[in-house]
Amino acid sequence: MNLLKSLDYSILQQCMHCGMCLPTCPTYVETKRERNSPRGRISLMRSVADGELTVTKAFADEMYYCLGCLACQTACPAGVNYAELFETARAEVERSGVLDAPERGFWRWLTLSVLFMHPRILRLAGWGLRLWQQTGLDRLMRRYRFFGLLPKYLRDLEPQTPRVTAFFSDSLIAPFESSQEKSSYRVGLLTGCIQDLVFSNVNRDTVDVLLANGCDVITPRSQSCCGSLHAHNGAVELARELARRQIESFDLDNLDAIITNAGGCGAHLKQYGHLLQDDPFYATKARLWDQKVKDIHEWMAHIGIRKPSKGADVAEVTYHESCHLCHGQKISSQPRQMLQAIPGLVLKEMPESHWCCGSAGIYNITQPEQSAKLLKRKVANIESTQTGVVVTSNPGCHLQLVNGLHGRVAVSQPVTLLAKAYRAEISKELSTGISPSLHSVEF
Repeated sequence: MNLLKSLDYSILQQCMHCGMCLPTCPTYVETKRERNSPRGRISLMRSVADGELTVTKAFADEMYYCLGCLACQTACPAGVNYAELFETARAEVERSGVLDAPERGFWRWLTLSVLFMHPRILRLAGWGLRLWQQTGLDRLMRRYRFFGLLPKYLRDLEPQTPRVTAFFSDSLIAPFESSQEKSSYRVGLLTGCIQDLVFSNVNRDTVDVLLANGCDVITPRSQSCCGSLHAHNGAVELARELARRQIESFDLDNLDAIITNAGGCGAHLKQYGHLLQDDPFYATKARLWDQKVKDIHEWMAHIGIRKPSKGADVAEVTYHESCHLCHGQKISSQPRQMLQAIPGLVLKEMPESHWCCGSAGIYNITQPEQSAKLLKRKVANIESTQTGVVVTSNPGCHLQLVNGLHGRVAVSQPVTLLAKAYRAEISKELSTGISPSLHSVEF
């Protein structure tokens, strides 16, 4: 069955072709071609749904040239659900098989079906990569130009390999941690997959911020991927399976919220109700899940951020907005509120803070040339603020900015800076002989 034909046709009809999306679309701004714009892509999708066009390689290439940044959704006066159209079109591309090739099939199988479906295998791969990096083998191979033997696309990707953290989230965070402040809330924490391997410290920071604000935190062990990578790349059934796993990992009835700290993941996590709407067993649970999932900045703004008495040893920062946080989840002011709660911290707004950095899931891998152009534009905007730190709220954006800035500007996250401020309070208490009171843990 043609998946675009199976869509509610009103979704395809919503686009008025007004053009309000054009100046917000990074690919259209780059090429000025109608087919590279949201309304151009919707026209193509509608033609496929109407049977006027077949799914061809050219159609598939256009759907994968789209960043999926959802800036068009923010600009659209008609409320077009571009996210659903975009994901359905990519699923139809994969169903049709027009891009099938042995090498592409292998990488999709390895990543989507193996690594990101099996958390223990993913962590094993992370341990291997960490060993490779800690022993210096990666630097040795660069010195002797070993990577020059690889195909060009792999050779270009190698410098972007993220540094794997020394400890994963399960080693840093207990299954249950209780705030010694007055506990008002009981929340669950999503640790993610790439977030867990590369930014487990951000997960620890998130727990510390929650504890400092009266939240008891439950963190299930060996969590799976949220499925956003699968949904955005046409593997809908795998995304549904991962959604079911996540729902089963948490006691929904006894949690006030389920906290996510990754903008891209959060936008997908809040769509489980739609993803599982036809599942007879999980549809009701998924709707409850959607109500409980909260981005960390959204949740903190909701319960009220306790202002720390100490700063975070950072004078000025600028903020880059994760596309799926600001356009997908409509969360823009809350991260700024978190930063403004830190004593002595000055937030300097950057030009085009909402403009995509080019990471866009795996876009920097599949479309490296366009991604590099977007990164160059983003770096110029960051450096124009003349601040020493840029903060963002998504692991993909974080890695992309690190690769583009090359250490000229430090990259951090709002929740990390707030956690540092709370820890500075503890250091002061210790120095004055007062017993610190942030949290207690149970392993």
